[in-house]
Amino acid sequence: MRAPLAAGLGFKPQHVDEVLRCVSPGLWFEVHPENYMGDGGPRLAMLDAVADRHPLSLHGVSLSLAAAAPPDTGHLRRLRRLVDRVRPVLVSEHLAWSAWGGRYMPDLLPFPRTHEALACIAANILRSQEALGRRISIENPSHYLALDGHDWNETDFLAELVRRTGCGLLLDVNNVHVSANNLGFDALAYLQAFPLHAVTEIHLAGHGVDEDSPVNLLIDSHDAPVGEPVWELYRHVLSRGGPRPTLIERDGNLPSFDALLREGARAGTMLAAQGLAA
Repeated sequence: MRAPLAAGLGFKPQHVDEVLRCVSPGLWFEVHPENYMGDGGPRLAMLDAVADRHPLSLHGVSLSLAAAAPPDTGHLRRLRRLVDRVRPVLVSEHLAWSAWGGRYMPDLLPFPRTHEALACIAANILRSQEALGRRISIENPSHYLALDGHDWNETDFLAELVRRTGCGLLLDVNNVHVSANNLGFDALAYLQAFPLHAVTEIHLAGHGVDEDSPVNLLIDSHDAPVGEPVWELYRHVLSRGGPRPTLIERDGNLPSFDALLREGARAGTMLAAQGLAA
């Protein structure tokens, strides 16, 4: 029987040998499923090997749940095959859109939180959960500009999605910090209103500053260690909501596997203080 999920890391193929040798109770790994949705080959075999050793989470980037159209059925079929193959403990997606009229954008794009958008996204989540045979969790987005036309604030919008669909939530604490800076709201007040009861997973990541911006625009870059303000917000989340499986996201300027483990150990220590074995 595996230990409860504690602190996890984003899996990178260049670390595969160390990952397969690593023995750490509660350690888990997350991947973007789009990188492993082929019918075979060495990449999928590598993921099979990791899944045999560690719990896996699938964190999607292309269901385009906030588009005014249902998720692509072919994509859902391929994702279902991967879910059935590696049996992830968690499956998640972004609250964003990235496809429109047969065109696909390599980005996670924002939308106004209208009543119409809420109904559309809820329907898309329900379709996805039915197709996958799994509950999925939805990640709060990072924001870089203020949009007009909202009928809902973000935390109430997320809570209503949970109520309508039974989905979970993925709380990305770095996204909260980045968005609070960029849009000028209070990160702690946002977290006070966040529906923590529905959180199945937490993400922590580093961020950068847009050097070309005339204002202090933060970018959710995932290319640096987790910043101290994010650690402090994370501490607040744990004190309010208790421990949740927590992922260290790192996609650029990749350090050694041992350095990532040390960062994960910091999260593990904080989780242990809340009663979850690290």
